[in-house]
Amino acid sequence: MAGKRTFKGFRLHIGLFGRRNVGKSSLLNAMTKQGASIVSDVAGTTTDPVEKPMEFLPLGPVLFIDTAGIDDEGALGEQRVQKTRRALDRTDLGVIVTDGRWTGFEQELLERFSGDGVPVVVVFNKIDVSPPDDQLIEKIAQQKIPVVRTAASRGDGILEVREALLEVAPEDYLGNIPIVSDLVQPGQTAVLVVPIDKEAPKGRLILPQVQTIRDLLDNDGAAMVVKERELRHVLSNFNTPPALIVTDSQAFLKVAADTPPEIPMTSFSILFSRFKGDLKLQVQGALAVESLRPGDKVLVAEACSHHPIGEDIGRVKIPRWLMQYVGGELDFHTVQGHDFPDDLSSYKLVIHCGGCMFNRRAMLSRLHKCITAGVPITNYGLVIAYSLGIFKRALAPFPEVRNLGAAPPTCSLSRDRSQLPKI
Repeated sequence: MAGKRTFKGFRLHIGLFGRRNVGKSSLLNAMTKQGASIVSDVAGTTTDPVEKPMEFLPLGPVLFIDTAGIDDEGALGEQRVQKTRRALDRTDLGVIVTDGRWTGFEQELLERFSGDGVPVVVVFNKIDVSPPDDQLIEKIAQQKIPVVRTAASRGDGILEVREALLEVAPEDYLGNIPIVSDLVQPGQTAVLVVPIDKEAPKGRLILPQVQTIRDLLDNDGAAMVVKERELRHVLSNFNTPPALIVTDSQAFLKVAADTPPEIPMTSFSILFSRFKGDLKLQVQGALAVESLRPGDKVLVAEACSHHPIGEDIGRVKIPRWLMQYVGGELDFHTVQGHDFPDDLSSYKLVIHCGGCMFNRRAMLSRLHKCITAGVPITNYGLVIAYSLGIFKRALAPFPEVRNLGAAPPTCSLSRDRSQLPKI
């Protein structure tokens, strides 16, 4: 039912990794009890990551990711391997599948998961054909890693895999960071300013708006939703001022002008910088706008793969506002979805969307890649507020960053540091 749909960013991402033809797809099909992936005896049948969302009780909503063989060969095979490695960045729980052998590929995966602090389960598949060595299993189990024997093609061991996943799954894989409910107390009201433009889905609100409303309702707050031209009139009818105004970043200037200075104001994108990533790091990234010079390369990264229409925020509006601020042309490059450059060294700034279609780990992985490369990263709402001269106003609801100076980028999420990959 559509009403029970859970978006990908809220699902626990479980990735299946291993060499070609070890039975990853068969294992996924057996666990989901569906033909989610094509199964063949031909090595390399799975070319692109295959995603299967489902309710995996008692964990709840999960997203299984079936990947191409980590040992694929040739020019095309290398492209498949690169997609598999990118899938590692958004994996909350890893499953290493092997056929009885333990090679350098399996060891590399295990070390990667261990280094990233990602829980892992090892599955020795095809035990009816090539049973694993007991000493090998004992060696892995001594590392407190669950090991399961399966023959996925005939359904053997699938229940044990399910139990192992439940055993190692993070207790709180969604994180405790709220979207807005810590800024709006029970009984208080937030006014949400929602422009309706060409890119707004017909008959629907966009995902950050829907999730913000739900967060308010779940915590006994109230939401009033208006278009930008109605805000001034609506505010005049309040006997008690709203606790917060949240706007689409594209309407920042008008909303700032129509909002009394004593009422805190921010944007959906800035809320999602905190919810999905690291607000402090991305605020520091916005300060790097001062160092931009005409001709500098800027990367704009979008989590979703929408078709741009008209005055697209990432391709038209942000470049226009930023170049007006810098006083010259900048060299903008755009990536979408799971595409993200391995080499960031040529960029002076990365500007990311709010990441509503990503899980938190995928967003943290991108932030960490930028830290490692020494490239500042910021967020749509933050860079818009900065370039329009209302940066401090937009950060007023967040005391932890309100007076942040220009400091070297560091990750402030100490509780999430174990989730950040070592690239």
